[in-house]
Amino acid sequence: MLKLQFVPYNEIQDLNSAKRITKLLKIVKDEKIILLEGRLKSSEETELISRTMQEISNKFKGIELSVINPENKDSSDIVHKIKTAFLNMILGNRQGFTIIGPASIVKEIKQDPNKIELLTQEAKR
Repeated sequence: MLKLQFVPYNEIQDLNSAKRITKLLKIVKDEKIILLEGRLKSSEETELISRTMQEISNKFKGIELSVINPENKDSSDIVHKIKTAFLNMILGNRQGFTIIGPASIVKEIKQDPNKIELLTQEAKR
């Protein structure tokens, strides 16, 4: 059975980086795929991957992670750039969303501008 857990940004916004990572790893270790509103800081992503590598075992095979950001980096429209800068200032890391799943279930995450494909496999126990 595939289990998804939505984590709104307000659930992690007041946590420090270590507690955020611990909370997210606990969910993933329960064999759930996290749909996180917003995104982690790049330093938090790095630490999450590092902690994951330290905790790999026969039971926990690691994680798959993908960040979906609505920001269009190719846009040369000055109005769009100003709107994006304003939204980033107001919303911070709430824009976009992050998918984090156990490697034992999430085989691959493919993304393109129009869709996201989450390829899963049955967890082996």
